[in-house]
Amino acid sequence: MRTLIESETYSRLNPLDLVEQIVGEHEWPFDRQGQDELTVGVSGRYCEHQMWFSWREELGALSFTCAFDMKVPVNRRRDLHSLLAYVNEKALIGHFDYWTEEGMVVFRQALLLRGGLGATTEQIEDLMEIGLSECERFYPAFQFLVWGGRTPEDAVAAAMFECLGEA
Repeated sequence: MRTLIESETYSRLNPLDLVEQIVGEHEWPFDRQGQDELTVGVSGRYCEHQMWFSWREELGALSFTCAFDMKVPVNRRRDLHSLLAYVNEKALIGHFDYWTEEGMVVFRQALLLRGGLGATTEQIEDLMEIGLSECERFYPAFQFLVWGGRTPEDAVAAAMFECLGEA
């Protein structure tokens, strides 16, 4: 993802203003649900992703969540929790989680801004890029487990398999 906005620091008060500007530059559909929440839709390689941003001013934290459209059947949830442990061992920044009420897998991380000058364009772009790339990287593992009937170990191994050369 290349930097589209030149300013180093955009807003000391609400980083969602900067998120909104970046998302607009990418021409991604978004909805601002007020001062403290913003949702974005992004097409990925495998599926559509939904990104949520939530500004918690009292904590000085910008919470970021990225989800893909995959409902997990009740009979696969125990194995899903094992898969989450394997996947989280391999995630460098952030973590995957399962939201029980919504029945969906999400990637989460936060940007702590308390006492600072505010968010930078690069920080927001990194947040989005890392979230999307981790979702794309591990989506096949979740698919192999949920719909392919693989074990958590096999799902991770199959998803992490990298081909060398060209066919």
